[in-house]
Amino acid sequence: MKKQIGLWLMVAATFGLAACGKQSEEGSGASVESAADKAEVVVGLDDTFVPMGFRDEAGKLTGFDIELAEAVFALSDTKVKFQPIDWSMKETELANGTIDMIWNGYTITPERDKKVLFTNTYMENLQVLVTPKDSGITSFEQMADKVLGAQEGSSGYSTFNEQADVLKDIVKDNDATLYASFNEAFIDLENKRIDGLLIDRVYAEYYLTKADKLAQFNVINSPFETEDFAVGVRKNDQALADKINAAFKSLQEKGTFAEISTKWFGEDVTPQK
Repeated sequence: MKKQIGLWLMVAATFGLAACGKQSEEGSGASVESAADKAEVVVGLDDTFVPMGFRDEAGKLTGFDIELAEAVFALSDTKVKFQPIDWSMKETELANGTIDMIWNGYTITPERDKKVLFTNTYMENLQVLVTPKDSGITSFEQMADKVLGAQEGSSGYSTFNEQADVLKDIVKDNDATLYASFNEAFIDLENKRIDGLLIDRVYAEYYLTKADKLAQFNVINSPFETEDFAVGVRKNDQALADKINAAFKSLQEKGTFAEISTKWFGEDVTPQK
């Protein structure tokens, strides 16, 4: 009898573990409800990424993506909460339901496309190499045996690995020094701890212009293809993606998109219709 009870307990435990495993898988993001009809949505961002989303001197979140997101959800009287996150964990935060979308200069890539549902493109970007003027480095080829910096989890670092013949195969140790934010990377670049920084053009130009240091650095266009910025939502949240896309179209027609763009970039970056 004891043997039978023991066997039954083992079987029950096995099925219990299997059920827990299934629940765990289902809880990895698939069971999180749509954010399309929420009274308040949560946007995950890197709060150091100027000029897309960052903190001003008073510590208040501001930037192009901040204003655009507020304008998008104002159309449906939806409140927006901006949640700073570890950028390298952004897709995990989204899947877990901690945030409802990733919106902060988020580039569409094949790898990310497997994890998130992207909205329509709202802006284009290019990766650039930033080097000190006095380094004499004015081309990607001159980074041979030099120390490169990049942001962890960034599209630039992904492209660096995917198109290894451009930089990865020639820089020191065939890899880049990784930083949690570009702010930290620029500090090391200015202090000559790295020789070059692979970075988004929008960040580099805005940061160096505002710091009045543009004349001290080379901003070298890369041979990488241009990148598309979009908002990333959960794979099962087509309703939210549709809502954002409809708002993009409305803001473009009203001229609001162009106004926000001109404020931050001095030009209209509205995608071609």
